[in-house]
Amino acid sequence: MGLLDSFEKGLERAVNSAFAKTFRSGIQPVEIASALRSELDKKAAVVTRDRILAPNTFAVRLAPADDEKMAALGGALIHELDTLVHKHAKAQGYSFAGPVSITLERDPQLSTGTLRVDSATAQGGEVSWRGVVDIDGQRHTLAKSRTVIGRGSDADITIPDSGTSRRHVEILWDGERAMVRDLKSTNGTKLNGQKVGEAALAPDSVVTIGRTDIVFRVVAQAATPPRPPLPAADATRAYDLREGGPLA
Repeated sequence: MGLLDSFEKGLERAVNSAFAKTFRSGIQPVEIASALRSELDKKAAVVTRDRILAPNTFAVRLAPADDEKMAALGGALIHELDTLVHKHAKAQGYSFAGPVSITLERDPQLSTGTLRVDSATAQGGEVSWRGVVDIDGQRHTLAKSRTVIGRGSDADITIPDSGTSRRHVEILWDGERAMVRDLKSTNGTKLNGQKVGEAALAPDSVVTIGRTDIVFRVVAQAATPPRPPLPAADATRAYDLREGGPLA
């Protein structure tokens, strides 16, 4: 199954069927995903023999009518796009200089059915970021320096898994780095399939407790994402989805 197939299935689960009529004309969510993937491939640059750097901030500009339709999806669409970008980057061996940021912006100069993707490589000071964990399709922000996860009501994140302890594991996050620590649980904790007591937690790592997978991610804070420069010859692509390709 391809990445776009995975994206479409994930989106179908996230979006109420009432939106189906919305996408019969104009921009389709999967077409935004395709444009982001194309932008990653076009802008990826070899930095060293072992590192290919790809842009990590994306401004997707939409015609007013399309922007209104996409806004109806709320955070579900951004979440799916973020997941797709990370999956494609991992599959291609791309690295990011910082957390991925994706914003949808209204552009009155675009006609319905077209979109423009502006991208840039933003580093440390240009973006703020937060740690999150994805559990059974739900995203939880690591709002504290220590977040306890388990089946007990006194855990910061409670999960309905009888194979976990009441206070099973904790995630430590200082705003830049993360660690996972088993809290002397009965059945133990695994990190990417290996049993651990305490270990550094890299982005996209999978912590397993009981039958539950916990995916740790670092995502951009939406406060003031940098606006990529427009004039550069290779900085912007506009996609005419009715014609099936980039605009000249």
